[in-house]
Amino acid sequence: MENGSQENNKRAKGKTGKASSKKTRNFRLAMVDAITHKHLWTLKFNKITMIISIVSAVVLLITTIFCIIAFTPVRQLIPGYPDAISKRAAVQNAMRMDSLETIIAQWEIYAENLRRVVDGQEALSLDSLILANSKVPDASRAGELMHKDSLLRDIVTEEERFEIGQTRRELPIEGMHFFPPLAGVISQGYDPFIHPYVDITAAANSVVKATLDGTVIFAGWNDDAGYTIQIQHENDLISIYKHNEKLLKDTGDRVSAGAPIAVVGNSGNLTTGDHLHFELWYKGEAVDPTKYINF
Repeated sequence: MENGSQENNKRAKGKTGKASSKKTRNFRLAMVDAITHKHLWTLKFNKITMIISIVSAVVLLITTIFCIIAFTPVRQLIPGYPDAISKRAAVQNAMRMDSLETIIAQWEIYAENLRRVVDGQEALSLDSLILANSKVPDASRAGELMHKDSLLRDIVTEEERFEIGQTRRELPIEGMHFFPPLAGVISQGYDPFIHPYVDITAAANSVVKATLDGTVIFAGWNDDAGYTIQIQHENDLISIYKHNEKLLKDTGDRVSAGAPIAVVGNSGNLTTGDHLHFELWYKGEAVDPTKYINF
């Protein structure tokens, strides 16, 4: 009997040892005073909590570094990131490029006029001289273009003969083709609540053009906006051009898309440099011009 009880005790101890070995091993990190051997700080943990702590620390470190780079001026230290000086230089280079294109176009028109005078032909019109960014038309195709224009006019006249008394079909604003009023850089974009228009920076004496066919309903001076011109277009559209240096059209004039209407400037009290303040109104509400015009 005694031998049987001893064997049972050994078996029970063996099972207890195996069960305790399968339990999770705990660790303790302690800070002890070297002189008094007093425990100042103790941290208990196991493998699972240690892994979770390490992963959390890594995620927190990555998030902190991202926030510092994304929301502080430290991001300017990253090689290749554009700073304020680079952006300003890009705007100035775009303005210089536009000025060079204008000068080249002017010389092309001058050369074409000189050739016409030498050949005894009529010189180009004044509008062509003002439209510095437009290309000189090819004289060899002038007759062909005039013939096609005459055919188109005959077709339109024939169609309109049978539309007397009918309402004119209105196109949606998305289906209309807008002419860029100025070649430049948008210095301040559209905001429906604070800034319901766009400001376009360009070189001094750049030509401002009508964005659509229409009639000038106002052309004059305003203390805040300077020299301003407003054009009424079809389909309840109105375009407004402010802070001009000079106006080329008067109230009541009929203009076509792309025709010169003003010279960009810095007139008025609410301006800080040469730019065009451009507004586009559709059915009495301001709309974002960048959705329909590629500046």
